[in-house]
Amino acid sequence: MEIREISTLVTGGGSGLGQAAAELLAAEGAKVAVLDVNADAAQKVAEAIGGMAVAADITDETSLGAALDQITKAQGVPRIVVNCAGIGGAARIVGRNGPHDLGMFERIIRVNLLGTFNVLRLTADRMTQLDIDTDERGVIVNTASVAAFEGQIGQAAYAASKGGIVALALPAAREFSRFGIRVNTVAPGIFHTPLLAELPEEAQQSLAKSIPFPSRLGHPAEFADAVLFCIKNGYLNGEVIRLDGATRLNSK
Repeated sequence: MEIREISTLVTGGGSGLGQAAAELLAAEGAKVAVLDVNADAAQKVAEAIGGMAVAADITDETSLGAALDQITKAQGVPRIVVNCAGIGGAARIVGRNGPHDLGMFERIIRVNLLGTFNVLRLTADRMTQLDIDTDERGVIVNTASVAAFEGQIGQAAYAASKGGIVALALPAAREFSRFGIRVNTVAPGIFHTPLLAELPEEAQQSLAKSIPFPSRLGHPAEFADAVLFCIKNGYLNGEVIRLDGATRLNSK
């Protein structure tokens, strides 16, 4: 898909992987809307890249719908959508204090999986009503994780949420194919993000050494490159791309 001057939405664009994707797409000439639940973070990134900032809760239909109305009015219906909004959280299914908190499990599923689906369904609905541009109407790129395949102890909720995003890729791509809309997913490994930066340096180095090659944490810019590939390669559809330096997480 041609990117220059195309209306683009990046959720979770206020930091980390979403910020990197927003920066690269803006550099490619896209009209980028940076959506984040943190209005200040969204504004800071938007100002830096010459985009627009939108504050919204992706799990709330009314909030997200209003945000899409705002984006559409300012720069047109998004033809490129990159879903990066998400949260973490760790807890054993049965820990020292008893069973996994159900509210915590529900919140992670709600933000990561239901939030991604909410963005997917509402943006795709608008895309289907557009005139087709060359040979396609739009592209949606979702963000999963290698935890979807090799979740660690304590990652039951996170792995389940990301596994749902992986499973969503193919049925969504097949359904939207008749409208000329592609759907792909990137499953990053261990990346240097603000969340990971909170770990002690020793822990970060230990994680880096566990990666076969290159033995380092992933750079957000490399994630953005993968997103750009998913958008530009018109034959890539319904795919889940692992981006992890050949990492395969063990059970220890």
